Amino acid sequence: MDARLNYFTSPTAGKALKYFMSTGRELKESPLPASTQELVALRVSQINGCAVCIDMHSKEAAAAGETPVRLHLVAAWREASVFTEAERAALELAEQGTRVADAAGGVGDEVWARAAEHYDEEQLTALVMLVSFMNAVNRLNVITQQPAGDYVAGQFH
Repeated sequence: MDARLNYFTSPTAGKALKYFMSTGRELKESPLPASTQELVALRVSQINGCAVCIDMHSKEAAAAGETPVRLHLVAAWREASVFTEAERAALELAEQGTRVADAAGGVGDEVWARAAEHYDEEQLTALVMLVSFMNAVNRLNVITQQPAGDYVAGQFH
């Protein structure tokens, strides 16, 4: 499959994506645990059907030491016993934050409270920004049908 647009050759995309990429780099440096970041990025991308982001974040997570079992079970995290309570709270918040249109009312108070039990304000800020960032990036990629499969871990670092 060929992408509808090539972001790497577009002057407009080049200018705008510089800021997107810097946002992603800043979030990587946030106090939210790196493993949680990759699990959340993967789950949001699964929900949105963003193949290129699923490819990227599953490979980045694996390169950082994430187990195949946990990566395979992210899509069914509710029924899986391999995630911590903190990770489950982050994944639940990520799902509700991604399915804003589906879940009238957005992120519920109970979901927020569970996340707040495990993450401090800075980590919650990073989590909310990561969910929002991933939703934006997923849309950029899905709309233009960016192909997946060729990503190499560390490619954009």
